[in-house]
Amino acid sequence: MAFTATTLTTYRFERWRAVANGALEMAGSTFLLLIVVRWPGVTAWEKALVAGGGSAGLLLSPLVVWYVSRQGWTTTWAASVLSFFGALVFLGMAAFPILPLYVVGCVVTMACASASVPLMTQVYQENYPASDRGRLFSRAIMIRIGTAAVFSDLAGRGLAASNDPRWLLVVFAVAFAGAGYCLSRVPSRPLVKEAGSHPFRAMRYIRLDPLFRRTLICWMLMGVANLMMLPLRVEFLANPKYEQNLDVVTIALFVGVVPNMVRFILSPIWGMIFDRMNFFALRVILNLGFAAGILAFFTSNSFEGLLLGAVIYGVAGAGGDVAWSLWVTKFAPPDRVADYMSVHTFFTGVRGVLAPVVAFPLAMHWPLSWLAGFCVGLIVIASLLLLPEVAWDRNLRGRERVIEDVND
Repeated sequence: MAFTATTLTTYRFERWRAVANGALEMAGSTFLLLIVVRWPGVTAWEKALVAGGGSAGLLLSPLVVWYVSRQGWTTTWAASVLSFFGALVFLGMAAFPILPLYVVGCVVTMACASASVPLMTQVYQENYPASDRGRLFSRAIMIRIGTAAVFSDLAGRGLAASNDPRWLLVVFAVAFAGAGYCLSRVPSRPLVKEAGSHPFRAMRYIRLDPLFRRTLICWMLMGVANLMMLPLRVEFLANPKYEQNLDVVTIALFVGVVPNMVRFILSPIWGMIFDRMNFFALRVILNLGFAAGILAFFTSNSFEGLLLGAVIYGVAGAGGDVAWSLWVTKFAPPDRVADYMSVHTFFTGVRGVLAPVVAFPLAMHWPLSWLAGFCVGLIVIASLLLLPEVAWDRNLRGRERVIEDVND
């Protein structure tokens, strides 16, 4: 189909921004933590703070959406301000290599990256046509995944050859600045401003929208289960207690390389499926995919079984990338997408903090196969709760009238 100038401009700069996001994704998931682990005298709490920076940003996203709407800023301008601020903080971390400053800087920069997610979901709602939204979004995801894989290898080699990691922080600053420039070039509109609203105004949609509430409950059950088992993959493969005791290269193969290769290949396919398939049916399929991946991975002692689990993780993860980022565009009122998404990201932050805190103590007392079975049970319950919605053809226009009547 022929796209509008707004769609084409957004798509062009989103693909460029995906290059920067690939580097920043590896900053949050790997390199910032790797740097602090090597720091003399670092404590467990400091490592935990560095690892939780992204979740902090998700928890703050309702406040960010509220503030942006109060200021009357356009969504992409606000997101670009967060990116440029993150770049400045990275430069400060590089200029003053002090552990407390580094820890705070990691939290702030990763919070800046994740807090803008609801703003960008509003942009996708406005600038991408519904019939091709998933496809266009997934193309940028492909670039991000590919960049992350290449950057991970190059940065890992560079960090191994250097005793001073500050150059890597400068690279992250440049990536943030590049992302900020791309965002500043994407057209967007201000969020709807409400008189007398408070920072957590969006939470009222949990009460006003029963389907939104039920979907959030199901997502919480599934998300806690998945996030409990995700960090335990490294524990399972590296700890001699579990009799795998694999080397670093093999662990990276199962945890990073294979799932990301599958995600890269399948992202555009899942994007097209998202555009055409009932969301609740898609969510149930992805849930069962994550459950199968957990079972295959944590009940296997063979190379083939671990490889199968890694592949299934990648298949489900590719669809999860699209579904997590765009699902509220399927049924939220168009001018409330950022509000709905901020609620979703807030609870993602909650489970991002909660799941590892629960998982590691349980792993000390339960066999991982038992814990995997428990988490699969949570995912199955979440899927069963969604089944009544699968056959329902949602009437968005009718929903908007109901919500507006309640607000009035």
